[in-house]
Amino acid sequence: MITVGVNGYGTIGKRVADAVTQQPDMELAGVAKTRPNFEAETAVRKGYPLYAAVEERVELFEEAGIDLTGSVTDLVEESDVIVDACPSGIGAENRSMYESHDTPALYQGGEDADLVDVSFNARGNYSAAAGASHVRVVSCNTTGLSRLLAPLEERYGVEKARVTLVRRGGDPGQTSRGPINDILPNPITIPSHHGPDVNTILPDLDIDTLGMKVPATLMHTHSVNVTLESPPTADDVRELLADESRIFLVPESMAIDGAGKLKEFAHDADRPRGDIWENCVWEESISIEDDDLYLFEAIHQESDVVPENIDAIRAVTETADATESTTTTNETLGIGL
Repeated sequence: MITVGVNGYGTIGKRVADAVTQQPDMELAGVAKTRPNFEAETAVRKGYPLYAAVEERVELFEEAGIDLTGSVTDLVEESDVIVDACPSGIGAENRSMYESHDTPALYQGGEDADLVDVSFNARGNYSAAAGASHVRVVSCNTTGLSRLLAPLEERYGVEKARVTLVRRGGDPGQTSRGPINDILPNPITIPSHHGPDVNTILPDLDIDTLGMKVPATLMHTHSVNVTLESPPTADDVRELLADESRIFLVPESMAIDGAGKLKEFAHDADRPRGDIWENCVWEESISIEDDDLYLFEAIHQESDVVPENIDAIRAVTETADATESTTTTNETLGIGL
């Protein structure tokens, strides 16, 4: 069994912790929190050992009546692998702690690529993380783009990818985020960080990305244009993407015309927290014009990296190959809409 600790029990960390408990080859050592909020109480209610991420704040947990198992250094010591799900930049500060305990660490996409040995996407470069000490699971948007572009590159060859990302202003719980009533180029320069980030997974891919931020919390939406070296028909692309386990082709018959209905569909499908781990590609949007493929897809920013973290654990510990790991992860989480 692989013993996994999760440092950070927020949007991503709590989902990864739940996913770890569903794996037949993993056990959860515990989770670390910086403060005794509702998420800390949730962890305790679920029976997850809770550790203080900041030793100086132990008294805050005591005052709140929340029992701790120990400090984050204890959690790192007890774990075979640590998933660092802390806010952007904190992972870099934690690296020396993980190294001092000789514990491999997985970081999230908010950390810089040069912090780690390899950036990871299960569909794009699973084997590259074998035995690595520091691995970055790329961001939600980069995860989605890598899942989409990897099979297109393999089957048809990609001459150029151009993607406009319409990004949610914040997650539902990020009350401090904006904009409230605005539409912002984000960034105003080209490219956005997503294109260079995709190149950490698919280094030879020619890709430009632009970003816009809108006042929404549900999902990101991508407008994708890919110039292919060997252009297929639209039906060929639909068949190719239908075979990708982490891509959901949204049929026209479902009358799902946006992110709101996608989330409603996920709730009706009894997905935990309404999570959508798959890329959601509108089937009717898939079009071929000469050498160019066009499509729209939606990415659930709170959850699509969760299965990637699980696969990265197996990749780092070299306990399963890509096919074995993704199959197990998909089956245990119920991936496949």
